[in-house]
Amino acid sequence: MRVLVTGGAGFIGSALVRYLVLQRGYTVLTVDKLTYAGNLESLKSVMGDPNHHFLRADICDLPAMKSALADFRPDRVMHLAAESHVDRSITGAEDFVRTNVMGTFSLLEAVRAHYEGLTQPERERFRFLHVSTDEVYGSLGSTGLFAETTAYDPSSPYSASKAASDHLAKAWARTYGLPVVVSNCSNNYGPYHYPEKLIPLTILNALEGRELPVYGRGENVRDWLFVDDHVKALDIIIERGRIGETYNVGGRNERRNIDVVRSICKVLDSRVPKSQPHETLIRFVADRPGHDARYAIDANKLESELGWRAEETFESGIERTVDWYLGNSWWWQPLRKSYSGERLGIIEDARTDPQ
Repeated sequence: MRVLVTGGAGFIGSALVRYLVLQRGYTVLTVDKLTYAGNLESLKSVMGDPNHHFLRADICDLPAMKSALADFRPDRVMHLAAESHVDRSITGAEDFVRTNVMGTFSLLEAVRAHYEGLTQPERERFRFLHVSTDEVYGSLGSTGLFAETTAYDPSSPYSASKAASDHLAKAWARTYGLPVVVSNCSNNYGPYHYPEKLIPLTILNALEGRELPVYGRGENVRDWLFVDDHVKALDIIIERGRIGETYNVGGRNERRNIDVVRSICKVLDSRVPKSQPHETLIRFVADRPGHDARYAIDANKLESELGWRAEETFESGIERTVDWYLGNSWWWQPLRKSYSGERLGIIEDARTDPQ
C-alpha cells in the first residue's frame, strides 16, 4: 500500500506516518511545508526507513502537488496538513484561510487530475481521507453529543476554515466523483505535541516551575483522544469507510480543562515531587474570545460500523504522555527556545478613549 500523507511532520501527522510505516508496513510519502509546528525530529524513527520518503512542499502549490502524485502514485491520500491552533487564528486568520481553505482546494484539484488519469482498477483502490475537527460543530450545552449530522456552527477563524475545507472535500466527491471520506476528531493529546497546546504546555511549564495558565475558570469541557488511538481510526476509516461519509472520532473522555491540568499535576507530583504540589502553580487568566463551552463526540457510527474502539483511558493516556515528555527533552527543549509558552490570541482593543 502506497500512502501520501500531508502534514506528516505535525503532531497527528507524524504519529500517523510512524504507525503506517512501522506497524502497517506501508510505503509512505510525507509531504510537509515545515512551518513552526512541522518537525522532522518527530519522524526520526522512520527517516532512514526504505519505506518512508519525505517531500518539503506547500499544499497550496498546485504544480508541486500534481508532481508529487504523479511521481509517487499513491493508493491513498490522507490529508492532515492544516494550521490548527485556535489562539493563533484569532490574531492571524489569513494563514488559516490560505492553508486550510486554499491549500485543501489546491490538493483536491491535484488529486482530481491524478484520479482522472488512473486505470479502472487503480480508481477502485484509490481513496482520499480529509481529516478535520469537531470544532466545526460549534459549542454544546451541558448535555448532548456531536453526531455526523450535527449542523456546522464554527466559532473561531480556525474552525471556520476547517468547516470550509470539509465542505470542499464533500463537494469534490459529489461533483467530480472523487472517493472522499471525511473524519472529525475530538481533542488529541500524546507524545510529540507542540507545546502551545494545553497539555504539553502544562507539562513543560510545571517542570520548569512556571505558572500554569487556565482560561476563565477552567470550566470548558473537551473530549480527549489519545493520538495513537486516533491514527488507528484514520487507517480504518480510509480502508473500510463508506465513500462520501463522515465519521466522528472521539475518546469518550470528557474532562473540564481545570481537571485536565490537575490530573497532569498529580502525575508530576508522583514522578518529580517538589516542595509544594504542582497544582499551586495554576493561575486563572482572561478567557479566549469565542471560547466554546463544551465538545463531546458521539463515535457510535465509527464503533458500530467499522469496529474501532479507543484503547487508552484518559488516566492511562495522560500518564503515558507525561512520561514521554519526562524522557524526551531532546525533542521539546529546542522548541521552547522558539516558543517559550507566552500567551497567544490576545485581541488588542484598537478603539481610542473618548475622554
